[in-house]
Amino acid sequence: MSDQIIGLQEWFKSPAGSYLLEWEQAQLDEAVADLFGYHALQLGVPELQALQLNRMPHRWLATAGPDPRYGVVAFHSDFTALPFPANSLDLVILPHALEFSPDPHATLREVERVLVPEGKVVICGLNPVSLWGLRQRRSRWYLRAGWGQVFLPEWGDLIGYWRLRDWLRLLSFEVEVGRFGCYRPAVESADWLRRFAWMDRVGPRSWPIFGAAYFVVATKRVRGMRLLGANWKLSTKRSAAAVPVAQQSHASVNERNGKETV
Repeated sequence: MSDQIIGLQEWFKSPAGSYLLEWEQAQLDEAVADLFGYHALQLGVPELQALQLNRMPHRWLATAGPDPRYGVVAFHSDFTALPFPANSLDLVILPHALEFSPDPHATLREVERVLVPEGKVVICGLNPVSLWGLRQRRSRWYLRAGWGQVFLPEWGDLIGYWRLRDWLRLLSFEVEVGRFGCYRPAVESADWLRRFAWMDRVGPRSWPIFGAAYFVVATKRVRGMRLLGANWKLSTKRSAAAVPVAQQSHASVNERNGKETV
């Protein structure tokens, strides 16, 4: 088990980590409860039970490396080379998977490959344009100077919300849900987090795009594809109906005589 996994698991047990997980779990529960299909996949962060309320019959959890403490993990895999055929999954959830990936754009391309047309991708990420992002940048500067420690241990590069939307648009995804949350400052004490609880009520109205975390739901669109409605069978039957012989003969006579039937 890598030091990165251990450090991340320990951070999620901290007051700030628990605060983040609680908000993200609420968003995921609301988003996936009414998403239907057959195959769903969660990439990374087993501390979040992203599929617990989803009713798809086949659900998997994949991690970037094996860890016996995960227990319920079905397999571990490189997120840029998933062991699924193209157009085979109805839902893929990425809770911070892009931030932990050495090549986040390749990971997103792989998700686009395995999703069926009209399939959903759900992404949780940390906002670099926030109090948490500011503290992370400052702590890394201090760390390079030889003292202090980072606020988010072993965390990868934070991907901005608007940058992510650009990536999704280039891959023909349509963003349907985009929201921010976790407006409290980057403090490590549970008491101070409770004291700043009022910021979660004021933040969405006063500084909506500066939440520490963001949540995105997008749909894979395929250009030129036209979905048929429920009446396609009825239309086919009508168009295939035989024309009576009498009408055929009458039409043939009129056609030969150059006449138009009213």
